Amino acid sequence: MAYSSSAPTRAEAVAKLSSQVAAIEPLLKRDGVSVDSRRLAVHADWQKQKQVGCRAEQNYQLSVTDPEVLAELAGALIAAEPARLDGPTWSLSDDTEPRKAAQRAAVADARARAVGYADALGRELGGLLRISDAEVGGALPRSGYGGAEAAVAAPAGIRSGQDVKRLNLEPQDVTVTTRCVTNWKLAD
Repeated sequence: MAYSSSAPTRAEAVAKLSSQVAAIEPLLKRDGVSVDSRRLAVHADWQKQKQVGCRAEQNYQLSVTDPEVLAELAGALIAAEPARLDGPTWSLSDDTEPRKAAQRAAVADARARAVGYADALGRELGGLLRISDAEVGGALPRSGYGGAEAAVAAPAGIRSGQDVKRLNLEPQDVTVTTRCVTNWKLAD
């Protein structure tokens, strides 16, 4: 999520931004919420090669481990009028076993394909020469469920997360994907 403020000067833009995020910062210290990253950007705004002001942006990446906290927190964050709010994106808190299962399946698939190619050449598949990971894609923001229940109070005068609860931000299935590159020797 990101919050953004503009003003004639950088200092004024930062002051406005500081005021805007002051309402949400206490919410980020609640049980079940952790701030994975917080990034500030301050820059000039330009229009037709002329500076027309300055902008300050605060970007956050959060992990939320409680479904009740997620709905209430999202409601409070939206009420504070973010410039952008993306998510949730679901991940496993521990993907060790699913990743191992995906790796076994990827190796079995690679071997089956290699056997098919060897057979197409009228040859037998020999030993494995090399195996490496292949890139699957970029990392996604993570969220997950688990942990104790926690209540998040919206800042004074801000409506609760009831509207957000109707969006059904329930956990989704998580697919663990691995890809491998193998090189095989053909049997003599």
